Amino acid sequence: MKCISWNVNGLRACEKKGFADFFKEMDADIFAIQETKMQEDQLTDTMRFEGYHMYMHSAERKGYSGTLVYTKKEPLNVTYDIKGDSTKEGRVITLEYEDFYFVCAYVPNSKEGLLRLPFRMEWEDALRKHLKKLDQKKPVIYTGDLNVAHEEIDLKNPQSNHQSAGFSDEERAKFQELLDAGFVDTFRMLYPDKVAYSWWSYRFQARAKGIGWRIDYFVVSDRLKDQVKDSMIFSDIMGSDHCPIGLDIAISNSKAIE
Repeated sequence: MKCISWNVNGLRACEKKGFADFFKEMDADIFAIQETKMQEDQLTDTMRFEGYHMYMHSAERKGYSGTLVYTKKEPLNVTYDIKGDSTKEGRVITLEYEDFYFVCAYVPNSKEGLLRLPFRMEWEDALRKHLKKLDQKKPVIYTGDLNVAHEEIDLKNPQSNHQSAGFSDEERAKFQELLDAGFVDTFRMLYPDKVAYSWWSYRFQARAKGIGWRIDYFVVSDRLKDQVKDSMIFSDIMGSDHCPIGLDIAISNSKAIE
């Protein structure tokens, strides 16, 4: 099974930069998107793909946040948001299949000066409870823009960013709590020493200079880790300040994706 995730930083903008070409080339079983920045009535025919079911969760505030999942296999059930989050920012979609759950999330940014860090910490606790509850029933594939560089290897300049949003001690510790609760960062599991980034600032030609952060992830339940075949970062794909990431995983029941 092939899964793709991409923070497109505005689907309408990304569509003009080759989104559909990449989507079709990947031919993914599940394709998750974060930061759609649009409402469902703004979807165009070119954003709908034959052979895919589509589930969209928009923020109440127009032009902000939002998640979307395309899937070849119709899920048993789809839910939106997590318990304890009443912000209506369209951040989480959960799809239930016969043998696993798939969760797409756009984790809140703590903002400059860590102004939103207290909210972020509460949100992360609620998300972790959500994933653990799912994991008690079926294993979980969790993906998205998680807005945290977990280790120093995950960003170009760690020394100068310990108080920056996305690399604060609090955010990194919260991500570690998730891993300690029975989950695995698939990319770092397979590539413990590989330097690769998934986001670059639009400022100062950061991408051209290789000044990036790895803040987009595929995280899976511990009991799925031996079924992970590859975890990819498509750093050469343009169209957003993030690049897409991918996961190849062998699900034990062939009926999970048809």
